[in-house]
Amino acid sequence: MSGLEAGLSLGCNLDDQVSQLRAARDAIEGLPEVSILASAPLYETDPVGVPDEFAHIPFTNTILIIATTLDAHKLFKQLQRVETALGRKRAPRRNSPRLIDIDLIYYNGQTIRSGGLVVPHPRWTKRRFVLQPLTDVRGDLVLPGHDRRVRDILAALPAGQEVRPVMAQW
Repeated sequence: MSGLEAGLSLGCNLDDQVSQLRAARDAIEGLPEVSILASAPLYETDPVGVPDEFAHIPFTNTILIIATTLDAHKLFKQLQRVETALGRKRAPRRNSPRLIDIDLIYYNGQTIRSGGLVVPHPRWTKRRFVLQPLTDVRGDLVLPGHDRRVRDILAALPAGQEVRPVMAQW
């Protein structure tokens, strides 16, 4: 399938995390007008910005690169449906533990700020758990609003936010 390229960040910190991420990948691959182009390795990461009582629960994160003929807003709605189908509940407290989280990091070099969608994702440059797997599959990518490659932004991050390899092929 040809189409527009988009980058998705997947993460979870509940249940069998690898199984949850596989289920999300399979569901995304099963969406009409979507095909997976690349899949980054899985990384275990320390939680960022979570309430203190959840700070001990690590996340497993990765990146999927997809091709799609869906516009960004339709894709975003489909990804939200995948989250819901996999048991994601929107907790009243931000950054609470979750079975699955799917973020649209970029969409075909576009800048979007409408309909509840912000692309590129507003915090992607600060998150090692996004940058490391994104570097693995699209390290030379330069996203709108930036003049550096993904790999260079990762290299410039201050120490902290450890990412630990879990599985290359999943």
